[in-house]
Parts: sequence; structure tokens; C-alpha cells
Amino acid sequence: MKVIAKITKDQYQDLLSRPPAADPELEKKAGDIILRVEREGDAALKDLSAALDGVRPDRFEIPREALLAAGDKVDPRLREAIAQAIQNIEAFHRAQLPATVEVETMPGLRCSLRYLPIERVGLYIPGGTAPLFSTVLMTAIPARLAGCPEVIACTPPGAPHEILYTCSLFNIRVFQLGGAQAIAAMGLGTESVPRVDKLFGPGNAWVTAAKMQLAGRGIAIDLPAGPSEVMVVADHTARPDFVAADLLSQAEHGADSQVVLLATTGEFIQKVLVSLEKQLDKLPRKEAAARALQGSLAMVVDGPDQAVEIANFYAPEHLILSVERPRELAGRIRHAGSVFLGHYCPESAGDYASGTNHTLPTGGFARAWSGITTLSFMKSITFQEMDLRALQGLAPAVTSMAEAEQLHAHARAVSVRTFQNDTPSSDDPKNLPK
Repeated sequence: MKVIAKITKDQYQDLLSRPPAADPELEKKAGDIILRVEREGDAALKDLSAALDGVRPDRFEIPREALLAAGDKVDPRLREAIAQAIQNIEAFHRAQLPATVEVETMPGLRCSLRYLPIERVGLYIPGGTAPLFSTVLMTAIPARLAGCPEVIACTPPGAPHEILYTCSLFNIRVFQLGGAQAIAAMGLGTESVPRVDKLFGPGNAWVTAAKMQLAGRGIAIDLPAGPSEVMVVADHTARPDFVAADLLSQAEHGADSQVVLLATTGEFIQKVLVSLEKQLDKLPRKEAAARALQGSLAMVVDGPDQAVEIANFYAPEHLILSVERPRELAGRIRHAGSVFLGHYCPESAGDYASGTNHTLPTGGFARAWSGITTLSFMKSITFQEMDLRALQGLAPAVTSMAEAEQLHAHARAVSVRTFQNDTPSSDDPKNLPK
């Protein structure tokens, strides 16, 4: 971990820049996979699965019976943990359900906004070195609450029982497909995999590249997501072993994970480094975590003001405020995916069971993007209704604005109804609908 004793504002860009997200060769190969799936459908999926995953399935969809049977092979304690997580995630996401908005903007003119579920959504569930069955919860629960009629999920072949069991708890069609080919199948549709209206879920660089390329073709995705990130702000009240554990919880995701520590003293940073060494040696994924730490950064800040300034500049996926008065700092945070307040609020709680969603924007996209919510699985439609009296009252404003923009047909669409045009309608206004 690189330690910076002092940082000034003009150094933020250089010190806090992320590694380039795009690998031109990978991007090209992901694009080739998308084109193959688009042209050849299931045949391409079988060839790609054989070449990339070592499996050529007879059928891609996993039978419902297999999903249900997986529960018998899952530790009962884990099933209880998943049940508790579902309860918390559902409670928080149910509270996000929006209400219909209806306003009478002027007499006889009523405008409304209604929310509807997206009809068919696709979930990508990573199943590689870290099989993320928790992602099923973070995507399927809000989809169910939003009322999405059809939910499709793809997970790499050989998915562990935990993923299959978690899928069995929801009304999901599950397909054994991984990587860019899974994203292409859901985004474009094949003979076996239905085309979805929106894609959700994290994944490796191949999955991310495929999602972004499909987004460029007009296919809706949840958000841009890359390597996992955490920034920890720590003052004199923080515990070095707690902070070290938080840093490692993200570093173990992979060598490209982004880990940043902001501390008020260099002495505290040294204590964290000692604790990192002790804890790292005990991790099964210590090699990946160690590589991530090699590219990580620890900085001494002047105080809370500079810490907030740096956090808002960096816009981290996860921001942990391990400080004496975390709420004061939290009120000043403008750019972050998810914020964790206090010494007893680890990021891993949000990953699994606190109730918030763990699918969050990375790479600084938190400046403009939000993490997944129930609203992510919905769309809104506006409606307006008016009678002749309302239209007559609105007509001068609409016709003046339309004519100023030289859109005279827009103006005529109003005047023809209010009998102010040069060729009055023969309709009797008394017979017009109110």
C-alpha cells in the first residue's frame, strides 16, 4: 500500500485516477461474441460455452426441479441467513415503491405520473471464483416488488447449489450461461433465451464490456460497473484492525479492486498496515488481496473537511466513515454508491443482509449514477387530461410558444380545437367532450 504523507488539491487527479477501464483487445473480443450470438443464436452459445466454459449443454435452461432440489444440499444455517437477508432487503426495497402523482395544474387540466414494472428483466449472477448468490437477492427481490411479470437469470455452467437454491426462492427462469455470451443472449434473444427489456447484475470485465456495448446499441442496463471499490475515512477514534478488515473485504474481490484509506495521522496508517499483514495471511484469497493492496493508497488528510472533499472527488462505490461523528460527515457526502456510518457498520453488511442493495456504480460513475433500487425495475408514464375550458385557458401560451419555435402545426393542433384558426371546424363546441 502506497502511503502519502500529505496531499494537495492539485494532486487529486493524478493520485486518485483509476486504471483505464477499457482493454481494446478484450472489447473487440466481447464485440465479436455479441455478433456471433446475434447471427447464430443457440449454435453460437453452444460453441462459446464449450470453448470458454468447457461445457456444451444439451439445453440451457435449468429445470425448476433442479433448482428446488438444490436446497437439500445447502447448509440449514445458510438457508436461515438467506431468509434473514430476504426479510431486510425486502423491507427496505418495499419502502421504495413509488406513489402515483396526480396534480391539477390549472382548472380542468390534470397531469399524472404512474409507475409500471418493466415487463421482462435479465439478471446476471456471477458464478466464478466468488459465486455471488447474494446478487440473486439484490436483483430478484426488487424485481418481484416492482411487479416484473418475467425474470430471466443467467449464471455460468456448474453453478453451486447456493445460487440454484437462492434462485428457487423466486419465480425465475435460470439459464446456464456465463460471460459475454450470456449478456448477448439476454440482450438480443436466441431460440432458447428470451430477449429482455433491461439487463442487471455485476460481472467480470467480459460481462461489463458486453453490457456497455449493448447499452451503446440502445439496450437498457442497470449501471456501469467495474472493479469493486472501497474508501475508508478514519480518525483517532477508529480501530486499526476494523479498518484493515474493511480494506481487505474489498481487496479480496480481485487484483483490480480499488482500496483507499484516508486517515488523520500517519501513525494510524502504520497501525493499519501492521494489521493488514496479520489478517492478510489468514485469507484463502490472500494472493488476490495482496495484489490489490499493491496498487492501493493510504493518505494523511488535514481533517474531516479534506476527507469529505477527497471522497466527493473520488466518488467511491463504497464509503466507510469510521469517525467519531459519522452523521456530520455523511450529511456532506454528495458522490458515493453506498455510505457506511460508524465503527460497527462494515461494508460486508451491505453486501449481504442490512437491506440496502450491493449493485452500485464504480469507476467514479457515482457522480451521476445510483445503485439498484426498486425503481430500477420500473418505468414511469405521464398522462394529461383536460376539458375545453382548460384548453382555451392554455391555448394562448401553447400557440405563442409553438409559433415562436416556427412549429405552426403544433399551434394549429390547439387552435383547431378552440375555433381560433382561419378555417373553423363545423363541430358545435357544445357537443365536444368535456
